[in-house]
Amino acid sequence: MTACAIEAAEAGDEDADASVPRAGWVLTMDGCYAARLARSGGSWFPERWTLDGPEPYAVPLPGNQPEEPGTEVQPMGDGRVLIRRFADGRNHFSLLYPTGPGTGELPLGAVECPDPGTRLRLLPPAPGGERAYALAVGPRSSAVWLVAGGTFGPEHVAEVPGRCSGGVWLDRTGRMLALDREADGRTKTVVVDLERGGEMSPLLQIADDSDDRLLLADADSGLLLIRSDAPSPGHARLGWGVLGSTLPVRFPECLRLPDRAVTPFAIQPGQVLTPESCAVALRVDGPEGSWVAVWRPADRQVRHVGAPEGWLAGAGLWTADGVLRLPYATDEVPCGVVTASVCPPVSQPVSAPVPEGSGGDGQPSEPDSPEPVAARPVPLGEAPLSRLITK
Repeated sequence: MTACAIEAAEAGDEDADASVPRAGWVLTMDGCYAARLARSGGSWFPERWTLDGPEPYAVPLPGNQPEEPGTEVQPMGDGRVLIRRFADGRNHFSLLYPTGPGTGELPLGAVECPDPGTRLRLLPPAPGGERAYALAVGPRSSAVWLVAGGTFGPEHVAEVPGRCSGGVWLDRTGRMLALDREADGRTKTVVVDLERGGEMSPLLQIADDSDDRLLLADADSGLLLIRSDAPSPGHARLGWGVLGSTLPVRFPECLRLPDRAVTPFAIQPGQVLTPESCAVALRVDGPEGSWVAVWRPADRQVRHVGAPEGWLAGAGLWTADGVLRLPYATDEVPCGVVTASVCPPVSQPVSAPVPEGSGGDGQPSEPDSPEPVAARPVPLGEAPLSRLITK
């Protein structure tokens, strides 16, 4: 039994009274396009950013009426923008594209979730940019839907027992999807094979009584960024591992910043077989505000880079040669990207407060613990990852 049912194509959300949009700045995996809900006065409208030219530029894609804050948008590889609207108890999907001074719209269909406890959201952009998926989370199971790129509108492609969250692509074909699955009171990351009817396999099994979530993955190097409370029960920590490795997950002490939330949002691509050298961009939130930091698994320090004024917090992308691109929008520059070369190590911050004692001077925030802080975690290699990725 699926969590939702298909409805005919038609063209607001259950959270329509929210004051901010649910989706932020969303980027295609190749970094060519991005999309977001932009604001003009008190109205929201979709906006596409083109990033593969000499200068970034934004194209507004307003509809016949302002969008509800709960509307989601996602860029496709061909420059069109997928939009999910909620109306009349259904999730409606369309593709938007510029048509001279106006906006063209191609309805794709709708997905209805009969159970009032079921919530549907878009998953991160799939590799290739030709398809888009959504996750419908019900009381007892979660359904994966192909909502763009199919043959006859939305298609149900997988059903996973338990309540799922997250959503990380593990390969460059759009076949292997990692989801954080809550079951029996614990959250563990599983892999769903979309070419085998949703066949499910474990990915993270760090400890029996831990909650283990996958935050980011890089298909080139196999680097995984993880959040788990295995080292400190009741306190989630950032860690890293390597897909297919027999080594345990590590939890560097330098990623523990007191009174600040640290969230990875981008991994440097192109570092084949060298996951330890991948630069990872981190969003740091604290009393001083939000800024960017950079860390590598091979380092024992976090380098605080700052952020441009108007940074779309938590958004950015790496180039393979170590250039970090951070998008921002201000009244003067509605579509801008700051570039910061941080490979080799960062020299000067872009801007933003760097808290004292946090490693901004190039010194370690905290040294790595020489001894494990908990019993040796279950190695990632004990999950059948190599079989999943190579088939």
